[in-house]
Amino acid sequence: MEVIKATLSNLEQLVPLFDGYRVFYKHKSDLDAARNFLKERLIKQDSVIFLCLDASDKGLGFTQLYPSYSSVSMQRTYILNDLYVAPEARKKGVGEALMENAKKFAKQQGSKGLTLETDIDNPAQTLYKKLGWKKDTHVNHYTWEA
Repeated sequence: MEVIKATLSNLEQLVPLFDGYRVFYKHKSDLDAARNFLKERLIKQDSVIFLCLDASDKGLGFTQLYPSYSSVSMQRTYILNDLYVAPEARKKGVGEALMENAKKFAKQQGSKGLTLETDIDNPAQTLYKKLGWKKDTHVNHYTWEA
């Protein structure tokens, strides 16, 4: 198992994982839209995607980080927006490897840290707690949708 920073050459390894991620969150499967979305992210370099591969270069999981900034601390921060492990690769350390790689990357970038949000019933919360993530209890998050 190896975690790499994805490039355009990894697009076809990422597409089924990204599509699976969206289906997990109750969206309709759409491989073409997934491919186009990821291709745009990779070309524009407006996100950082880490991909976990097995020995035969099959994609096992991915995480996608979006850069942001904290005005109060005057530092870059990253939003860990997506984390997905293929069903057949779960409980094998893939999610942990991806998250630890994301933490290492954030430190290397001089980032304040990482933030994520997840569904209240997402079973991955056990992993987050195990890896030292803290549940935010001192601020409220609000969303506005167009």
